[in-house]
Amino acid sequence: MIMIVAFIFCILFLRLFVLQIVNSKSMQIKAVEQWVRTLPLTAKRGQIVDTQGNILAISYTSYNVYVRAREIKDRNEVASYLSLILDMNFEDVYKRVINTGISESLVKMQVSSEIASKIVQKNYDGVYVAENIKRYYPYGRSLSQVIGFLTSDSTGQTGLENKYENILSGVDGKYLTQSDVRGITLNDSLNYYVEAIDGLNLKLNIDINIQTIVESVLDKIVLDHSPKSASVIIMDPSTSDIIATGITPSFDLNNVPRDDVSTLMSLSKNITVTDVYEPGSTFKILTLAAALSENLTSFDEHFYCPGYRIVDGEKIKCWKTTGHGDQTLIEAVQNSCNCCFMDLGLRLGVDKMYNYLKSFGIGSPSGIDISGESGGILLDKNSVQTVDLARIAFGQTVAVSQVQLINAFCSVINGGTLNTPSLVDSYFSDSQTLYQNYTISKNKTISNEVSEQMRYILEMALSKTGEMSFIEGYKVGGKTGTAQKYGENGAISAGKYVSSFFGFLNGETTSYALLLCVDEPSSGAYYGSVVAKPYAKEIFEGIINLKNIPKDDKSIQTQTITTPNLVGLSLSRALAELEKLNVYYEVDGEGEMIVSQLPKANTKIDKSTTILIKTN
Repeated sequence: MIMIVAFIFCILFLRLFVLQIVNSKSMQIKAVEQWVRTLPLTAKRGQIVDTQGNILAISYTSYNVYVRAREIKDRNEVASYLSLILDMNFEDVYKRVINTGISESLVKMQVSSEIASKIVQKNYDGVYVAENIKRYYPYGRSLSQVIGFLTSDSTGQTGLENKYENILSGVDGKYLTQSDVRGITLNDSLNYYVEAIDGLNLKLNIDINIQTIVESVLDKIVLDHSPKSASVIIMDPSTSDIIATGITPSFDLNNVPRDDVSTLMSLSKNITVTDVYEPGSTFKILTLAAALSENLTSFDEHFYCPGYRIVDGEKIKCWKTTGHGDQTLIEAVQNSCNCCFMDLGLRLGVDKMYNYLKSFGIGSPSGIDISGESGGILLDKNSVQTVDLARIAFGQTVAVSQVQLINAFCSVINGGTLNTPSLVDSYFSDSQTLYQNYTISKNKTISNEVSEQMRYILEMALSKTGEMSFIEGYKVGGKTGTAQKYGENGAISAGKYVSSFFGFLNGETTSYALLLCVDEPSSGAYYGSVVAKPYAKEIFEGIINLKNIPKDDKSIQTQTITTPNLVGLSLSRALAELEKLNVYYEVDGEGEMIVSQLPKANTKIDKSTTILIKTN
């Protein structure tokens, strides 16, 4: 019996040792949870500001209303008052007021300070008000796909709000009160206050003033061409910092359309990062840079374009089916001649072409600091046929994201350095900068000498009437693109195009690179020279005025003309008229008679404007 009693006491002492020594911390926590009730204190979410410090996203204090049913004395009165002042259904509030099965119930979130103050003044037992943080976006729909929005409980759901949730959110605090076994607060009990730690602020590379110019021009594109979507990215070519990026359609971040989930997901998607497209003629920039780097062509070389090339027995047409005839390299770039670039691509060969494309970042994510980036589509090198190589050379049989493409172009014009694109400049608290994002260079793509040649060629491509005539007195270079779209079955979708323009503006102290894409314009015009280039010019002019960028001393006067009436003329006669005027033009169709033109006859334009003529 003594041994049995001793054994039992040993078991009891062992159990006490485990409870009081081994598990003491966890038992204390469980005990505190039983006699303490908690009200959350939401940390203030960090601000998001642009490069000048203008506030793009800010938080302000609102309030959440809670009830503890066990403490409420007159449940009908409390339910009636709360439902009235909170503009809620009485039955919904009453269910929470009588629910004694849980310690506390949330009645409503994000109540204004005025209403919260009135509730506190009533001094109802069992009714509590706790601080909450609500988000406000001063610029509404600006950067909606980039900044993103929050869930109803103030957690980042999309965009930078989601990507930098841990930086912006901070650490919530608590207000703790002691209560009895029924959950009723004890009089003269100890109260505990755990202070919230506010989140850090994000400073972006975005300039909201340039962003405003971009979004104004996008609105004009919508009015003029009614596209499925349109987008613009503006980068600093030397660093790949994103200075502005706009997408339409968009939505107001202060009024997120949560009722229609599919529409919300469509509107909130950052298509410049997530979606890929066949770039068309803008891609010729990369082919030319590679060919010049390998000394496979020169400014003096001539190319003959009959309107097509036969590759592997397949006839591949130039966009101008009647052909460009004899032309120099620079003229071939000005004419965007497919035949010239097929020749250059075939000279490079698969191995060299792919080495350059991979050095430009084609086929892999750029590393931009936002979620959802696509790496694009590049055929497996081992499966590429000669005919595929010819098409890749002028922007077909390859798919890229917009941010990936403009980043590659920036390396072509910045001296040959491929950088990692960046939206965020730094994180900072109220007192100091805690993290600074520096430019990350990946690799060298081309030499400084080839980069200088490419800048000259692209400047000349926009200046048919003379040096610096695209925007009078400014060094602006660029290239248009027009790409057909494909359906789900892999066949070309009739009448569906992506019109685009890449350009750059070289100022004395700073430079800007721009990529503008218009998806499925429905105005009847679809060439990049007509649908994209004029609006890119307007954006550059807006930046010049905003930043007071001075003219170059070598500037020439831009010539203006009045468009002739070409409708009803034969194609040959119309082209002869346009050649006399020495202007850009695009021909849509393969007929012999002109049926329409844009701009219309007797319109005053400068000579850098492209005239579109349609045949029968």
